[in-house]
Amino acid sequence: MPANVSQLSAAQRLLLLVQELQSGRWLNAPELARLCACSPRTIFRDIETLQASGIRPQYDPARRGYRLPSRQQLPPAEFTLPEPLALIVLGKRLGDDDQGIPFQSAARQAIHKLINLLPPGLVDHLGDSAQAVEIHLDPRNPQPGLQDHYEQLVDCIRLNQPVRMGYASLSPPERVDTKLSPYRLLFSRRSWYVIGRSSLHRAIRTFNVARIQTFERLTDETFSPPKRFSLDTYLGNAWHLIREKPYNQRVRLRFKPLVADNVAEVRWHKSQETTRNADGSIDFVVTVDGLREISWWILGYGDQVEVLEPASLREILIAKARSLAALYDV
Repeated sequence: MPANVSQLSAAQRLLLLVQELQSGRWLNAPELARLCACSPRTIFRDIETLQASGIRPQYDPARRGYRLPSRQQLPPAEFTLPEPLALIVLGKRLGDDDQGIPFQSAARQAIHKLINLLPPGLVDHLGDSAQAVEIHLDPRNPQPGLQDHYEQLVDCIRLNQPVRMGYASLSPPERVDTKLSPYRLLFSRRSWYVIGRSSLHRAIRTFNVARIQTFERLTDETFSPPKRFSLDTYLGNAWHLIREKPYNQRVRLRFKPLVADNVAEVRWHKSQETTRNADGSIDFVVTVDGLREISWWILGYGDQVEVLEPASLREILIAKARSLAALYDV
C-alpha cells in the first residue's frame, strides 16, 4: 500500500484498486473503500472507470463482492518515444541482480515484455538510445537469500498479518525476538527496511531486512494498522532513518570553498538552506531530529567543514576528532 494512502491521486487509487481486486479475495465496496481510503460511492465510480477502460471486475451477488482474475491484463498504451526509453533504462538498472535494488528483478522481466510489444524498428532505435544512457546506483547490501522474506513481508503488509522474527540488533549487539506488525517497506540508500510496531519495544521501529535471522508468518492473526500512519511523519526530520531526541535541532555548518559547490548542488535534506559567503564558502542550515546521523556525514568532509551550531554537535565532533588522533597515535 502507498506510504500515505489518504493522499492518492485518482490514477494511483485505480492502480491500488486493481491490485486489491487481484488478491484472490472477494471484496465488497466498504472493504475496498477502507483499503483505498475513500468512500464506497467513489469505489463504485472507480469500478465503472475500470469497466470503461476494458478491465471488467467479476461480481458475485452471493458474496456481494468483486475480484479480478490474477492474469487480467492492462489495456495497451500508446507510448511516446521518451516513455519506453525511460522505462527500459530504469527497469534494466533497478532490476539488475548485481547492481540494482534487491528483489526487483521483476522490473527486468517487465522490460523484456514491453520490448516484445513494440514495433521492431522502434526497438532498434530504443536499443541504440538506451546504450547512450547509464545510471550508476550507490553501493548496496545485496541481501542474498532474503527474497522470500521480502515477498512475505509484502504480502503481510497487504493482508495486515503479523510476523514473528529473530533479529540481529547492532545497538546493543545482540539477537532480539519480537512480534512485528509491518506497515511499510522502504529501500533507502543501501538496504531494505521494514517499519512496523514491535511487541518487544511496544513502539513503531525500523528493522533492516538483511538482519532478520528467523521469520515466521502468523497467518491466523491480523492487526489493524494506524489509519493515519505516514512514513514522512514517522521519520520526521531525521537526517536519514534514525529519529532521535533532541528533536528540531538547528544545525549550521560552514563548508570551505573547496567543497562548497559540491555540497550546495545536492538536496541533502528537506529543511536545507544554503547561503553563499564572500570568500566562496557556504553556510549550510538544516533542522534535524537527533545529531548522531548527521555527525557521521559531517566527518566525511574532514577539515573542509566546521560546525557553527549547536554547541552539543561541536562537542560530538571534538570527541570524534580526539578518538581519531588517538587511533593514529598523534
